Amino acid sequence: MKYIYGIDIGGTTIKMGLFAEDGTLKEKWEIKTRTEDNGKNIISDIATAVKDHMKENDLTREDVIGIGAGVPGAVLEFARVNECVNLGWGSVDVAGELSKLTGCPVKATNDANAAALGEIWMGAAAKYNSAVMITLGTGVGGGIIIDGKIVDGSRGYGGEIGHMTVDPFDDRVCNCGKTGCLELYASATGIVYETKKALKKYEKSTTLKDITEVTSKDIFDAAKAGDEFAATQVDNLGKKLALAAGNIALMVDPEVFVIGGGVSKAGQILLDAINAHYKTYTFGKAQETKFVLATLGNDAGIYGAASLMLS
Repeated sequence: MKYIYGIDIGGTTIKMGLFAEDGTLKEKWEIKTRTEDNGKNIISDIATAVKDHMKENDLTREDVIGIGAGVPGAVLEFARVNECVNLGWGSVDVAGELSKLTGCPVKATNDANAAALGEIWMGAAAKYNSAVMITLGTGVGGGIIIDGKIVDGSRGYGGEIGHMTVDPFDDRVCNCGKTGCLELYASATGIVYETKKALKKYEKSTTLKDITEVTSKDIFDAAKAGDEFAATQVDNLGKKLALAAGNIALMVDPEVFVIGGGVSKAGQILLDAINAHYKTYTFGKAQETKFVLATLGNDAGIYGAASLMLS
């Protein structure tokens, strides 16, 4: 039996997993992400954690196929990032440095791509070969996998679904610096912002008026309970996501869309809202593309990172 380490580098913690080459997760744990001093300790901390784990479990370098890493930034040639703001990094050869410190082969990719790879390897899209993952959380991320390969573009910007323009007439500025981004409407914070804005003009009764600090979960719960206002907000969200998905489908024609991230915990009501509008924004056989909920949760990144070493 040979093994792979899957690493998901986040701004607060680094998730780590040991996988058998058949995709079985044998063990997982976390270490703190030390972002001080421009994140200079992050790669050495990962290397130390891997080497310590190998020693504790009597694993030699011959037992380990390699290490896959998901990174919150654009990754070039499965190796180098030009910038990771959340980590304090400028240009860093993630794969090269981690390989040098551990003696193991290493591949890196964007963290959203890693999550998509995880779902297509061992998760909700496991029976498909082409899938697009849209992650709805504090922001909106994405990963595009076509014929088993990541579509990340010439400079690593492929799959930046959260920054697709879905409203060219809104002048509100996104964190990326442009306007009209999907993230402004479909992230957890975006859903709440849009709902609060609409609530100021809504004169009828809604249970959301009784909540001091409305969350995206409150909005979905109210919609599920039959609240007309909340249902409208969920429908508006569905339109924006359907518009983005429709455009993506006509570019890369995936077999399935996987919806993940914290907002996806809303469940079927979210898929129903997207499906209610999806066909409006596409045509032909592309209208048959399925939408499913992610199944790997926070482990998707380590699964996908590990799968890098099998390709």
